[in-house]
Parts: sequence; C-alpha cells; structure tokens
Amino acid sequence: MACGRIPGVIIAPNTRELLRAAVHNNAQWCAAVSGGGSFAADAWTSARRTPPYYPDGVTLTREASADALLAGMDTDSPGCSVKDSFAVLDLAPAGFEVLFAAQWIHRPADAPAPAASALTWSRVADAGELAAWEAAWGGGESTGPFHPGLLTEEIAFFAGRSADGRIAAGAAANRTGAHRTQAVAGLSNVFTADGTPGDEAWTGALTAVADVWPGLPVVGYEAGDDLDTAVRHGFAPLGPLRVWLHTA
Repeated sequence: MACGRIPGVIIAPNTRELLRAAVHNNAQWCAAVSGGGSFAADAWTSARRTPPYYPDGVTLTREASADALLAGMDTDSPGCSVKDSFAVLDLAPAGFEVLFAAQWIHRPADAPAPAASALTWSRVADAGELAAWEAAWGGGESTGPFHPGLLTEEIAFFAGRSADGRIAAGAAANRTGAHRTQAVAGLSNVFTADGTPGDEAWTGALTAVADVWPGLPVVGYEAGDDLDTAVRHGFAPLGPLRVWLHTA
C-alpha cells in the first residue's frame, strides 16, 4: 500500500492495518465496558443503552450500512450515540448530529522510551483500587462506567500516585489482536488530577503499558489539546473519526 500523508505527519506504509487494529481495539473496549453487545462484520452494536460516554454502535469498516447499524441499537431512548470510525456516515437524516470529531492515533512499538514520570505508577489490582481510580478519574466521585469485571488479563488500569499516595494521574489500556487484527495496546481515559502536569499521565501510562505488554504499538484516539499532547509523546494520526449523538 502506498504511503499516505496527513499535513505535518509522515504515515507508515502499514497505516491501513494499524487503523483497522485501532478501530477493532476500541470496539472491543466499548463492548467490555458496556457488558456485551453484538459484533457483525461491519459494526459492533448494543441493543441496550450503554454507560455514559460510551457509544451504542461502532463501525468497523468504511462500508458499514447506516440502516443496519441503527437497526441494532435503541434509538428511541435519550443518549444514543454512534462512533463513525471512518467519518464517512451521514446520520443527520436519522436525527443525529455530530457531537465531536477526533483522530485515531498510533505510537510505534520501537518509539523512544518516554521520559521518567515524577509519580509512582502501578496496575490497579482489585475492586477497591478500581473504585479509587474511578473517583480520581471522575474528579472525586466513583460514579463512572468501570466495573470489577474489567480487571482481566487483557485490560489494565494504571494509577500514578504522588508521594502522599494520592492518585494524581491514570489511564486505561486494553490488548487486542490475537486473531483478526494486528496486536495492539489501546490507551484511553488518560487523566490528571488538579495540580498535576498533563504530561505526567502520558509518560507514566506509556511506560506502564510497555512494561505489561512489551513490544506492542499503542493506539487510541484524541482531539484538540489532547491530540497535541499525544503527538508530543510520539503518536501520529491515522485518520479521522466522528461521534454522532441522537437528538431527535
């Protein structure tokens, strides 16, 4: 496949496979957080409302049918959303509007090691630690979508603690690609608490991912300032995505 180009960024020849791996990785993360759903050749969908911030459908190919996608979701109750992984769907006629646009990103497995973090990083080990991680992620309250069933071999939550033991930064990651796609580690929910520099989360989380799953490229998606931060830490854009929200 010929090399593509995004302004200011050189894209590797295997962009298509990396993009496919990033999309599938994220869909599997959404399925895990949502507690199931259904995978088809072109999309993952959930027939019941997913947790806040998580889509009810994720397209897996550019050819995904909007009609087939929407048929697998509950579009009647408030909050239905779709991750249009290739930014090619037009869901406006079905009562959706674009909530935000972002870029899929990837960091090569052989990228230079991140700078050392000033925090002490560890993997969340049990339900109590996960509740504390979620509270830090949510700004003080443990009311998010993360449940102990996510503490598996293929999913990791990382916490960066300050000298007093407080969780000052964190991230979630999941490993996919054993069969259908290239093996990758997906990085998401990167956060810092008030007073902690944003770079601490990225340097610490990337080091933690490399320790748990060495030799894997890291993928995800970001937008705005977070995208700029990711690029500063060795990521390159792979392609656009959009998230649509049902408003009718």
